[in-house]
Amino acid sequence: MKLKRAALLSLWVVVATLAAAPSALAVSHGGQGLYGPTSATTITYTMFFLIAFFPAIIVVFSLIQAYLDRRKHARMDAAKHRAAAPQWKGGW
Repeated sequence: MKLKRAALLSLWVVVATLAAAPSALAVSHGGQGLYGPTSATTITYTMFFLIAFFPAIIVVFSLIQAYLDRRKHARMDAAKHRAAAPQWKGGW
């Protein structure tokens, strides 16, 4: 069932892409993109932004992962201490 659904979904994506391609190629803006005419200054500032953006994203994601790892290890340590606590050993 999952294979049939995946095949149907991939077929739908291929058909939608092929149907949208002619209209995308038919639009002509005289060589300009969405931003407007491109100059060397525009490209330079865009690349400086990208040079700063990707390391910033890496730092933010690393900080998030470190925070989540600290929480995970604190939870594991708490479970270990709960398991070793004398009030939870034994039966009735």
